Amino acid sequence: MNPFRSFDHVQLAMPPGEEARARDFYVGALGMTELPKPEELRARGGAWFASGDVQLHLGVEPAFVPARKAHPALRCADLAALEARLAEHHVAVTAGGVFEDGLRHQYVDDPFGNRIELIG
Repeated sequence: MNPFRSFDHVQLAMPPGEEARARDFYVGALGMTELPKPEELRARGGAWFASGDVQLHLGVEPAFVPARKAHPALRCADLAALEARLAEHHVAVTAGGVFEDGLRHQYVDDPFGNRIELIG
């Protein structure tokens, strides 16, 4: 029996007070939509974002250290279009190569240094 069907969300950490920079990157550069956080969690800071069924949450970590090895990997509907959008927002993209199934993958860093893999 497989006990899980899918991820509900992935959470990354961010430094305190940087929600505006998070929105600029996740909404502006990546094209995600910000989700409202539940009232009981708003005072903690951070922000939640979504694109279709994909959710990415940012939680505030006072002693923040970016995730450099551990990372979410996002399957892209149109990687070339996303690359163009990232270029418009001056986001550096690092080529990762091509998987055995022919899909390209590459990496971007969010404004806090968290690594994100893009696959398409």
